[in-house]
Amino acid sequence: MDDLKNKYLTAILQAGDEATLEDIRLQAVGKKGEVALKMRELGKMTPEERQVMGPKLNALKDEINSALAAKKVALEDAALDARLAEEWLDVTLPGRGRPQGTIHPISRVSEEIYAIFADLGFAVAEGPQIEDDWHNFDALNIAPHHPARQEHDTFYMHRAEGDERAPNVLRTHTSPVQIRTMLDQGAPIRIIAPGRVYRSDYDQTHTPMFHQVEGMAIDKDISMANLKWVLEEFYTAFFGTKVKTRFRASHFPFTEPSAEVDVQCKWENGTVTVGEGDDWLEVLGSGMMHPNVLKSGGIDPKEWQGFAFGMGIDRLAMLKYGIPDLRAFFDSDLRWLRHYGFSALGTPTLAGGIHG
Repeated sequence: MDDLKNKYLTAILQAGDEATLEDIRLQAVGKKGEVALKMRELGKMTPEERQVMGPKLNALKDEINSALAAKKVALEDAALDARLAEEWLDVTLPGRGRPQGTIHPISRVSEEIYAIFADLGFAVAEGPQIEDDWHNFDALNIAPHHPARQEHDTFYMHRAEGDERAPNVLRTHTSPVQIRTMLDQGAPIRIIAPGRVYRSDYDQTHTPMFHQVEGMAIDKDISMANLKWVLEEFYTAFFGTKVKTRFRASHFPFTEPSAEVDVQCKWENGTVTVGEGDDWLEVLGSGMMHPNVLKSGGIDPKEWQGFAFGMGIDRLAMLKYGIPDLRAFFDSDLRWLRHYGFSALGTPTLAGGIHG
């Protein structure tokens, strides 16, 4: 018994790898190992011999298993030490950089617009992009024969066969939000209505879907002078320089009087700079809200009056950041977004403020 013990303990001690150790385990305590064979011989012994040999064989088996387990741990530790000696990591090296996403110029400009108008006391209102005919046209004093209601300018939704109601439309402006807000909140009121709008048009400065922001302020003593001040404050804050505006008489069904608004600019080498020079660039339409529009919103035009304006967010982004083609906003080329995109850390907040 002692010879068997010394044989296997010595072999275990001298094992150089786990494969050799496994062979020793099978030879010693496997199902066909020497210790297992001796355990089977217990059946041929007398009870007195079994009482002597049984405990000895169990003790031998336990001792060999313990030696095997200890040697396995030692071999694993040695393998790890060898690997650590060969492979090492310099923890003082800088980490591997990961490419960061950027904020789309439309999102950036939208946030700038929200922040500036918030400082001017305007809340943000939203509405559905699929509108009914009344909110999109009738409530805004747009006549049935107006060109804007034709299919060459507006996307109409299909009605089921037999449904005689006027078809819904993809909203052509965010003006319906003004009607909905007036009906919900009444006067006085001061809001901007940003969002996607849709028109059947496509070229370098027009796309079938674009982003618009409209503004509205209603009170008892509001005038065109208030409108001019708000717009000049906005453009000065947005472009970061004093911006002069010029109002030109125009016509819109939903305002009376109506005006198209130009900003002072300079053209040089095919680029435009806002806030300086002797040229002018049209940027939006505006005016005093038509009495019929106020009535549609449930507001008495004999007691209240207000101004409204609307401008394209996409075009503002083009002007401020020198983007030459409106269609590029919808390009899937990531190189474009890496060039024109903005770091998330640079997103404007309401804390930025403007100063008049």
